[in-house]
Amino acid sequence: MELQVQGKRAYAYTGGKPFNLALPCAVFIHGVQNDHSVWALQTRYFAHHGFGVLAVDLPGHNRSEGPALATVEAMADWIAALLDAVGVQQPACLIGHSMGSLIALEAAARHPVKTAKLALVATAFPMKVSDLLLNNARDDQPAAAELVTAFSHSGMAPKPSAPGPGFWLHGSSTQLMGRVTRHGAAAFHVGFKACDDYGGDEQAAAAVAAAGLPALFLLGKRDMMTPPRAAAGLQKALPQARTQVLDCGHAVMAEKPDEALDALYAFCKS
Repeated sequence: MELQVQGKRAYAYTGGKPFNLALPCAVFIHGVQNDHSVWALQTRYFAHHGFGVLAVDLPGHNRSEGPALATVEAMADWIAALLDAVGVQQPACLIGHSMGSLIALEAAARHPVKTAKLALVATAFPMKVSDLLLNNARDDQPAAAELVTAFSHSGMAPKPSAPGPGFWLHGSSTQLMGRVTRHGAAAFHVGFKACDDYGGDEQAAAAVAAAGLPALFLLGKRDMMTPPRAAAGLQKALPQARTQVLDCGHAVMAEKPDEALDALYAFCKS
């Protein structure tokens, strides 16, 4: 689905079915240097089992016009503006991975009437980024992509839901990041800087808790980018949330596609 959001071209994948305003809405928000495709399995299932799906390309990422937005707060407001542009009237389930989890959290805090539930996948508080990654994301993006790929995956191929024999998680990850770079060279550094700068986690979590919004933490046991212990502050601030830990790295949806789908779908349907 292509539309105009804040005066610029935006894209949201609808899971292979036309978006239906009558259905409950699930919004999927990717992380740094990714796009809607990281949610391929999950979004198609949601769309064919009772949800209207909006898996976004954030501004400056592939099919959404740039520039990339520089703050988590700006991206959270963009998500709210996208819901308005689509015409969604009922509160939506916000599902975010990595940087997307911060965006989902901030969007829920800033726009609680637009939010039904909140799922934070591979999240951390705070989400600080090393100088090495920040500098490489600005100056040597192929090197940054190699580092992120190495840190994000605990295995070479997902089981049992690989798209085909020989599917290579590392290769697909670096190719996707390279594609995002070709569409918007600044997005890599801007995204990491937004994560590193974001300091609104505690206030946003307090607002979400005060609003009584259901929340889920979906974490990777072997995540080196945002290890489960790094979510402890947010878990404390969201006592109503439940937590599920999968035996995988940071690329939760790729390494444990079926388990991630089961957890997210059960949470959003409950």
